[in-house]
Amino acid sequence: MSGSFFCVGSTATKELRLVGGGVRLWVMPERILKFYTKYFAVWVIVFGAVAYLWPGPFVGLKKFNETFFALTMFGIGAVLEVEDFRRIAKKPSIVLLGCVAQYSIMPVGAFVLARVFNLSPELTVGLVLTGAAPGAMASNVMSYIAKADTAYSVSLTTVSTLLCPVLTPGLTYLLARTALPVPFWSMFFSVIYMVVAPLILGFAVRYYFKKRVEKIATVFPAISVTFIIFICSLVIALNRERLAQLTGVIVAVGVILNVYGMSAGYGLASIFRMEIRRRRTLSIEIGMQNAGLGTALALKHFSDVTALPAAAFVFICIITASVMAAVWQRSK
Repeated sequence: MSGSFFCVGSTATKELRLVGGGVRLWVMPERILKFYTKYFAVWVIVFGAVAYLWPGPFVGLKKFNETFFALTMFGIGAVLEVEDFRRIAKKPSIVLLGCVAQYSIMPVGAFVLARVFNLSPELTVGLVLTGAAPGAMASNVMSYIAKADTAYSVSLTTVSTLLCPVLTPGLTYLLARTALPVPFWSMFFSVIYMVVAPLILGFAVRYYFKKRVEKIATVFPAISVTFIIFICSLVIALNRERLAQLTGVIVAVGVILNVYGMSAGYGLASIFRMEIRRRRTLSIEIGMQNAGLGTALALKHFSDVTALPAAAFVFICIITASVMAAVWQRSK
């Protein structure tokens, strides 16, 4: 059939054939895309090293930072389904609890750590911005690996992402405006452009072209991973001369914030007597922030230095969540 997808040779390889024009476009094997997405943290480190050694190409693409992040969110929106939103409607109380925890535990923790470590104004804003970001979409994958409640994770991530145009700039303004001027409205419209609009567009594409999109579903997470890798590499390239003196403190603060968030999430779920699977979910969800968004906002509205905490947090939360997911996977 014209414009349809079908398997050729093996289940790992798919071909798109446009009969009318006689054009064939080959889609990368699914196993390669899954491998690429699974080892997201590795590529962040590898390309970060490349950006440090050869910063020129990355710095030259800085002006496309917002567009790249918007493409990331489009890829995420394209894997959401109507059922994801039905789950939210069925259990609104636990989703509300998770979102309140997400937007209180992490931003307040970031603010306190910035004071304890006496961070500079730029780093203070960057850390608070990281804490005020919504949950990371990677948390859904980690919840699945950890034998947690993946549906709960998807619901929490979706709602926190839709709330972030108001809460991310609002909490940053509330907690960090004494360190640096925080442009609430500029950040608000940036989040609409970079997050909400492409997320809805991606969801719409999935909804109206479901069968075709499902055939290439593994492409969209890979798209998102690619642009997050670029954003982190860009921050390293822009801060090449500062990394040696700043990295130690930033990594230490990032690790503490991440461990604190995961511990607080698990503890809160225990207090409300959630089942073990949801305790794991809330731990991962709160500990993992969409630091890619924090990085993109910092680069646009503040400075290159401000983006450092968010960039560091990207691979910190991936690594710690991967470790805990591996541990929980082996337990009941």
